[in-house]
Amino acid sequence: MPGAARTLPEGHAMAPQNETPLPAPASGAVFRRLPEGGVLFSTETEVYFGVGAVGARIWELLPPATRTVEEMVAILSSKYHDVTASQIRADVERFLSELLTNGLVAHVASGAPGDRPLP
Repeated sequence: MPGAARTLPEGHAMAPQNETPLPAPASGAVFRRLPEGGVLFSTETEVYFGVGAVGARIWELLPPATRTVEEMVAILSSKYHDVTASQIRADVERFLSELLTNGLVAHVASGAPGDRPLP
């Protein structure tokens, strides 16, 4: 019926059409938090990454902690007030692209309409 509100089951939310899903940690990726950041290692490709505090936080916010780039950027923006959300997003996308290239994260097919993976 036109104009009627649509009710969703409890615990479900409608996702906006323009969300960008985050890649998930690869099965062979190992992360260890250190006081100054962290280290990432791929047991499959033997790639080793040292990351700073922000890189470690981005890793910790990968699924299942957050689902989308937008969620991650909102969380990071609430912590880093001196950086614009657009700069944070650009930095997150660049870091994730590097992780994808090196096999430390991978896209998981969600099948949700409107979801689009990072380039």
